[in-house]
Amino acid sequence: MSSKARSLGFWISAWLPVAVGVCVILMESTEYLGSNYTSGPFRTVYQAIFGIVSDARWAGIHGHIRKLGHFFGYGFIGVAWLRAWWMTLPQSTFIQDAVLALFGTAFIASCDEFHQTFLPNRTGTPWDVLIDCGGALTLQMAIYLLIRLLRPKKLARAA
Repeated sequence: MSSKARSLGFWISAWLPVAVGVCVILMESTEYLGSNYTSGPFRTVYQAIFGIVSDARWAGIHGHIRKLGHFFGYGFIGVAWLRAWWMTLPQSTFIQDAVLALFGTAFIASCDEFHQTFLPNRTGTPWDVLIDCGGALTLQMAIYLLIRLLRPKKLARAA
């Protein structure tokens, strides 16, 4: 289907997951979801499952939970970008779409971290951008391997 013949529904279908992902990041990148606000609820759930932990031990666990949130949250945004580019650039290769998706993820992650430098209880750090991009790259590689194993002809569409 040529891009001129694509309906508004097609474009919404392709790009809505990216927009939703960016909106989720905007909501999470607030003062109210800083570690001082998330520690209590996360700790309650963690201790209900695994038992009581000391404050010192909890600080490390909470940090890991938050970094895993970065990794997987941005991983899923990276997949949303990948899907959107895959759908809207029919002549491109998977690798080209993945690179565009990684750039999109890095841009959003960088903007998020920059914004957090202005919040009193948040910190913006390039390390988080690397974690975010690592999540996007990891999930994109997993998607690539799944497609390669289950539907290899899909990868050869632009050849």
